[in-house]
Amino acid sequence: MKRWLVALVALIGPSASAQQLPPEIPYDSVANLLKLPPDMYLGEAAGVAVNSKGHIFVYSRGGSSHGPAFGNTASQILEFDRDGAYLREIGKNLYAWAFAHTVRIDKDDNIWATDKGSDMVIKFNPEGRVETVFGRKSEASEPDARPRERGANPPLPQVDGRFRQPTDVTADAQGNIYVGDRNNRRIQVFDGDGNLKREIKIDVPFDENAKPAIGNKPDLTTYLQTGGSFAPGAPWALCITPAPNQVLYSSDSYPGRIYKLTLDGRVLGYLGRSGKQLKQFGWIHEIACPSENELYVAEILNWRVQKLILHPEQQRAAVEGR
Repeated sequence: MKRWLVALVALIGPSASAQQLPPEIPYDSVANLLKLPPDMYLGEAAGVAVNSKGHIFVYSRGGSSHGPAFGNTASQILEFDRDGAYLREIGKNLYAWAFAHTVRIDKDDNIWATDKGSDMVIKFNPEGRVETVFGRKSEASEPDARPRERGANPPLPQVDGRFRQPTDVTADAQGNIYVGDRNNRRIQVFDGDGNLKREIKIDVPFDENAKPAIGNKPDLTTYLQTGGSFAPGAPWALCITPAPNQVLYSSDSYPGRIYKLTLDGRVLGYLGRSGKQLKQFGWIHEIACPSENELYVAEILNWRVQKLILHPEQQRAAVEGR
């Protein structure tokens, strides 16, 4: 039976030496993938998932017209068919909606939404009805209503049944859990009982003159030792393809690439860079990978979802032609 893990994916290191430059993977992006109704817009695309029918689920920080400019409700799940035609909104006006983070689909096509603002995780059935509620948000009647504090040193004691800004939920792959520890620039792999099995570092050479998607270029003087959320290789999003031939995809915000790895952490290739054009990325926040060569990426800065078609056969042909 699958074990479900609800976790803060910003947990806690360095190891592993720098890797050789792996091959760049050729790919295309499907233009204008999502067809929204005339009066509907995406906000920051925080999450994307695909079900067994190929339907696309987008968890967007948008859909609200209530509240102050700061702290406004920013969560909606939109469903599209495999061609990008709009089907419906799931959980409209849901009590748990506050600040969208990730959406995932399990093997039975249930929909799992993690809302970082309300400190809640919601399980919907395939029809879009709420089945299970995890956590509880702060109430307006509380004297100091706000999300649960995190980042305290030492950590605050746990409170049964409550979360402090949860960011993701996942099921085990071959009995293991892969955790994107972004600030420490590593992927940690645990068994189903929570024992650490390995640590994966992505140390792929990059163009040090690369432009960031927004803001100033991060200080990379000591990033190999100190990490940081904007350091090269820091995992912002993880996705594992279905069996039998599973691979792992991870993305960073700078230089804005996607990395393809084996499940034990060997980098097989990379693609992309920061930017706003088609085939460029602005802070990929979640990846859906229904197959090894078909990816969906949700971008915070560009308010969009791109469908990527990878062409490893072109990569092999180029190598063989040398």
